[in-house]
This record gives sequence, structure tokens and C-alpha cells, in this order.
Amino acid sequence: MKITVDCYAGYRGDETPRRIWFGSRPVDITDVMDRWLAPDHRYFKCADADGAVYIIRQDMETLDWALTFYRQG
Repeated sequence: MKITVDCYAGYRGDETPRRIWFGSRPVDITDVMDRWLAPDHRYFKCADADGAVYIIRQDMETLDWALTFYRQG
């Protein structure tokens, strides 16, 4: 599922997801539980205030975001 992600860039320039948009519905990220790199994607395991868990990935070539996993809180 394609999504839009708002990120915060810290002093080192690393981008951290802060909000996921599902169409016009925003979900605020309260915790980035894990992050990892693959050769062509960046992955983030995130949680929201209700305890739902999301794994999102960014394609490093196109910079598009996608939801790869969701578990309701």
C-alpha cells in the first residue's frame, strides 16, 4: 500500500518518520522501535499512541514509501 510519510531530519541528516498519511487520514508516530537498511530500501518499525505497529519502507531510488506490515494495537 502506497503511503505518504512526514519525516524529521535531525542534526546528522537522518530522516525519522513522524507521521504516516493514509490518504487524508494522518497517524502520528510515537515510537520508532527499529530501523534497518536493505540494498535498495530503508525500513522502519513504528508504533502509534494506540499501540498499533507499522513497518514502512522507503525505496531509495524513487523515494516512494510503502506500508509492508500492520498490527492493530
